[in-house]
Amino acid sequence: MGARKRLAANKLKEANKSVCKAVLNDCPTSPRKMRLVVDLIRGKEVTYALDILKFTKKDAAKSVEKLLLSAVSNWQQKNPGSRIDENNLIVKTAYVDAGRMLKRIQPAPQGRAHRVRKRSNHVTLVLEKNQSEVKA
Repeated sequence: MGARKRLAANKLKEANKSVCKAVLNDCPTSPRKMRLVVDLIRGKEVTYALDILKFTKKDAAKSVEKLLLSAVSNWQQKNPGSRIDENNLIVKTAYVDAGRMLKRIQPAPQGRAHRVRKRSNHVTLVLEKNQSEVKA
């Protein structure tokens, strides 16, 4: 590897140390229901977001809480010896995409059949250090 590529790779690696990502694929909840939960934590600090998810009554909150803990664990792997509280981690981006749809048949009156669409989704969380509150 040339010197210029090595410098660019090291610069990119340092920039990615402050950002961490976790993805949940094929979660068997409809995207509409999952978005209600994800909208609650977008832009919040990680500890505050975990508290919100812990006390939210929706079933999708359990999956998002596990995903957020996974993202925190990924961040700790990238930054060994660092604490979450000192670094002011925030949920930078959180979004829900539609996953695959299982199509089933439900019997209907007079010999007809209605289609049942069992939806799933993909959830993506990105954590980042809060740059506005960095202590000098």
